[in-house]
Amino acid sequence: MEAVRAYYDGRAFIPTKPIKVKKNQSAIVTILDERPVNRTKSALLALAGSFTEQDYEQITEALKDTERVDIDEMWL
Repeated sequence: MEAVRAYYDGRAFIPTKPIKVKKNQSAIVTILDERPVNRTKSALLALAGSFTEQDYEQITEALKDTERVDIDEMWL
C-alpha cells in the first residue's frame, strides 16, 4: 500500500507527482481537511508577495555584491 498526495479537479483525483499504478487498480481515497491545492503556482511562486519592500531591497543589494565564479577557474 502506498500513500499518494492528489487534488480533485472537479472530475478526477490528480496525483501531485508521477505514480506507477495499473489501469483500473482499486484505491482508497481519503479527503483531507486542508486548504485546496493551487496547482498553477510553483513552490517558488507561492513565496511571491511574502517579502516586504525592505526584504526585497536587502536581497537586491546582496545580489549586487555577488559575482559569478567559473568552476574551471576556481581550482587553478
